[in-house]
Amino acid sequence: MTVLLFAGVLLGAMAIGMPIAFALLVSALAMMLQQGGLDPQTLALQMLNAADSFALLAIPFFLLAGEAMTAGGLSRRLVGFAVALVGHVPGGLGYVAIIAAVLLSSLSGSAVADTAALAAVLVPVMRRAGYDTGRAAALMAAGGTIGPVIPPSIGFIVFGVAANVSITSLFLAGIVPGLLMGAGLALSWWWLSRRERVQPLPRATWAEAATALRDGLLALGLPVLIVAGMKFGLFTPTEAGVVAAVYAILVGMFGYRELRPAMLPGILLAAVRTSAAVMFLVAAASVTAYLITIADVPGQIQPLLEPLMGHRVLLMLAMMALVVVVGTALDFIPTILILTPVLMPIVRQAGIDPVYFGVLFIMNNAIGLITPPVGTVLNVASAVGRVDLGRVTRAVTPFLLAELAVLLLLVLVPEVVTVPLRWMR
Repeated sequence: MTVLLFAGVLLGAMAIGMPIAFALLVSALAMMLQQGGLDPQTLALQMLNAADSFALLAIPFFLLAGEAMTAGGLSRRLVGFAVALVGHVPGGLGYVAIIAAVLLSSLSGSAVADTAALAAVLVPVMRRAGYDTGRAAALMAAGGTIGPVIPPSIGFIVFGVAANVSITSLFLAGIVPGLLMGAGLALSWWWLSRRERVQPLPRATWAEAATALRDGLLALGLPVLIVAGMKFGLFTPTEAGVVAAVYAILVGMFGYRELRPAMLPGILLAAVRTSAAVMFLVAAASVTAYLITIADVPGQIQPLLEPLMGHRVLLMLAMMALVVVVGTALDFIPTILILTPVLMPIVRQAGIDPVYFGVLFIMNNAIGLITPPVGTVLNVASAVGRVDLGRVTRAVTPFLLAELAVLLLLVLVPEVVTVPLRWMR
């Protein structure tokens, strides 16, 4: 009964156009009334306690780093480096987009930011070169979904706080799956681009490649600094966010000299706006998560999954299928916050490694960003690249299937995640 009430009120509120954060609060109030009465004090305390988290401080700092990275020229130089590497091969600009997506993912941790940067730079270039613009924008959108998987990742931070799982371990465990997502996109692009009759870019000379590497070296230093710092215990994920923000600002101002002091207020304001939206979602969803726990919703769902408890692969497949379905209707952060308190008790009782589950869970939610009808990242790629949304939605199917295939591989072979994690730890 509680599950039906929650789902019905949430979907009904969203159907009338209510923002997701307020829809979560309304569904929490409905559950509160169903469980015996309205308690505004509990509502306020839960929201305050959820936002009062040291780990969540990493979110505004990584968002600030992403804004500074774009304004300071780091993103553009990473794209230039990728062009020098593979721009000359058949379908080269598609591979440039994939390599740039992986590199940008290691800087910002936001699928929306990465997609916007890729689409703004590469879709016009691919349009002029003669590529199908719908497919080009779809590739940017699919590449953007790598952002929440390769560290630093805002999704891992939110999940780690909600599930009480080590964020550092999640960061380190996400590297190999993120690279595999890039490889899956490259394979699907190779298959599709064979039909393209587009003249590749001229091969970069050794001098041009060396210049591109030199220009991008400072930008490439940021992911190395973050991963190495966390692996060797030099700083926590929150401190890594501070390091990333300061590094991006300093490189943009003094390294590339494209970030001027007059631009800082705008960058700070953009980061604050996005941070406020994310934190309000976290606070609103915390009330829902609290009431889900009080109502023992995981206990109500567990009997349905009881036959699969002894078969971890089948249980993981069932949970991933649930996330895929929910991800078609809900956005990235709300899906994490709603499903984490429901699934984590089942994960722990089944003896599944919480870090391994967290990586696949976040990857699945990231893939949900390109599944219609919501498809947030599809809308971003369409708007920034100025391509009809219907064309982008139709063209994204091969890339969506490639990423789902990578997810299935990780479900069937958990060692792809767990073995590199043991080495990195």
